[in-house]
Amino acid sequence: MPSPRRLLLISTPVGPLGSGLGGGVELTLLNLCQGLRARGHQVTVAAPEGSSLADVPVVEVSGQLQPTAHTQGRNALVTLPADSVLGNLWRYAQQQQEQFDLIVNLAYDWLPFYLTEFFDTPVAHFVTMGSLNDAMDEAIQQVARQFPGRLGAYTRTQAETFGVADAFAILSSAIALEQYDFCATPGEALAWLGRISPEKGLEDALEAAEMAQVPLKILGKLEDASYWQQLCDRFPHAADYYLGFLPTRELQQVLRQCRALVMTPRWIEAFGNVAIEALACGVPVIAYARGGPAEIVQQGKTGWLVEPDSVSGLVEAIRKIDQCDRHACRRQAETDYSLEALALRFEQWFETIIGRT
Repeated sequence: MPSPRRLLLISTPVGPLGSGLGGGVELTLLNLCQGLRARGHQVTVAAPEGSSLADVPVVEVSGQLQPTAHTQGRNALVTLPADSVLGNLWRYAQQQQEQFDLIVNLAYDWLPFYLTEFFDTPVAHFVTMGSLNDAMDEAIQQVARQFPGRLGAYTRTQAETFGVADAFAILSSAIALEQYDFCATPGEALAWLGRISPEKGLEDALEAAEMAQVPLKILGKLEDASYWQQLCDRFPHAADYYLGFLPTRELQQVLRQCRALVMTPRWIEAFGNVAIEALACGVPVIAYARGGPAEIVQQGKTGWLVEPDSVSGLVEAIRKIDQCDRHACRRQAETDYSLEALALRFEQWFETIIGRT
């Protein structure tokens, strides 16, 4: 085991940790910190003011939040609001860099990549989404050329969207398995879990559930109110199905009783933490074969992969979901997605970076 390291992790600037605005990045950050601390590393997180991350030390930084990348276009210009929390986070990192062996960036934004060459302490970048913006692509490609080994991603599929897949360490994700209870005998309902935003394709899950004549429990952050209203107008039962944005304990109590989790992304999902949350509860996953879920679901064993954007394919998968073994789902989560396994992968990546400087 390598010597304990002093690590500074810089959070997403789109919202405070605990708000749900950061999507899967929030869960990744929490689980990574817990895994690294269990292995003896000293972990500090810098995040927007109002953040909470269990018992992990958080330096709260004030400033205006950054717009989310997935709501901008490919040609959107680089944005830095006045008194930007993103700028303030990286000003803190620059001022405190001598206190750390490595700085780890989890912000999907142009600025940290640009600043890499101006730091004495090495900066590693864990990229949390696929290609969404031309300026970001260029910044990532520049780091790949100038600082080999500094890029990490969840999945190979995600990394390939940037055109420099071989420059990435593929690190996957994890969950705290003890927080998820296995359920062998589910009810009739399906689950859909995620940010309620157009790129998540909730309308396909609602349509498939309606066609299959099964209820759908909807869980997650309501991010786009106008989109949600459109769904409620089209699917009158949607409002009744929505259970809100729940803490992990309450979330898994609902999720584990479902027959399957349905994932319907319109974009290249970088990973899909919700998939491994479901697997940990013994819940098989029905997902479009697009992005990260295609590297998680074991076809016919722990779920079904469906042709992207095919609602009829979702319906067919729903009809045969009981062929999947719920015990196999839990075993996959335990084998591939434990906090210890995640921490080991990141630790090896960190040591490679530190060893090169």
